[in-house]
Amino acid sequence: MLKIGYFADGPWAHGAFKLLVNDPRCKIQFVCIRFSTRDSVLIELAEHHNIEVFCVENINSENFEETLKRSKCDLFVSMSFDQIFRPHIFTIPPLGTINCHAGKLPYYRGRNILNWALINDEKEFGITVHYVDSGIDTGDIILQKVFPISEDDDYGTLLTKAYMHCPMILHEAINQIIDGKSLKISQDSIDIHGTIFPRRIIGDELINWSDTSRNIHNLIRALAKPGPQAQTSFKNHCIKIQKSSLIADVKPYKAIPGAVLTRSGKILLVKTGDTYLKILEWECDANIKAGIRLS
Repeated sequence: MLKIGYFADGPWAHGAFKLLVNDPRCKIQFVCIRFSTRDSVLIELAEHHNIEVFCVENINSENFEETLKRSKCDLFVSMSFDQIFRPHIFTIPPLGTINCHAGKLPYYRGRNILNWALINDEKEFGITVHYVDSGIDTGDIILQKVFPISEDDDYGTLLTKAYMHCPMILHEAINQIIDGKSLKISQDSIDIHGTIFPRRIIGDELINWSDTSRNIHNLIRALAKPGPQAQTSFKNHCIKIQKSSLIADVKPYKAIPGAVLTRSGKILLVKTGDTYLKILEWECDANIKAGIRLS
C-alpha cells in the first residue's frame, strides 16, 4: 500500500482526495492544507476518514521536517498547494514528491496558468503531473494530457474542465507509480527554455483599448467570472466586462480607442486599436452612452 502525504487546496484537491481515499492501494497518511486559506471542505473530508490535518506557515521549517519524517510516507503529493518545497523536504519520501499542474509543461510554468493560456490565444491547455525538483514546475514529467480551448471557452469553463480532469490525471499518474510503469520525461528534452508566468496582481485586469480587438477579447475571456473580470472606467466609474464578441471581416481603421461607437440595449460597440469590439455583458453604476470614451 502506497502511503501518501497530501498537500492540497480547492475543488480539484477534493476530487483527488476522494479518488485516493477510496483506492485500496493508497493510504493518505496526512493532509496539509494551505495556511492562508484553510480549506474547510478538505478538513472535513480528512476528519471524516480520521486522517490527520496539518496547517503550517512554513512547511520547510525544521520542526515540520521532523513531523514529515515521522509520517513515513512513500510519496508526497501536491495539488494546488501554495508553498515551495525545498530539497530537504521533497526528498524525504523514497519515491519523491509529485505535483499536479494545470498547464502544458514546459511551456506554462508559474501562476494563473489558465488565465495566461487564454490571454495568449492558445487553442489547447494541458494538465501535467510531474516530479518536484528545485526549480519552479521544472521536474520530470510523469503524465500529461491536453484539452482543446474553443472560441466559446473562458476562464470559468476552463476552470470547470481542470476541476474535473486534474483529479483523474493525478490518480492515474499515482497508479502508474504504484505499478512501476511511470515515465520520467525530462522537460529539457521537450524545450530547454520553456516559459514561465508571474502571478497576476491588481491592475493587470485593466483594458488597454489601443490593443487589438482579438487581444482585448482574449483578456475579457481570461478574466471572466469567477475571475476579477476585465475592467475599464468612465469618469471614476468602474466598468466590469464579463463577455465580448469579435466581429468578422471588419477592416482595420484609425479612430479613438475606447470610444463607445453605439449602444443597443445592453450591447456596446467599442473602438479598439484596430477595429471594434462588441461588449455583451458588463456591469457599471453609470449610464454608458454612445459617444463617451472609456479609459
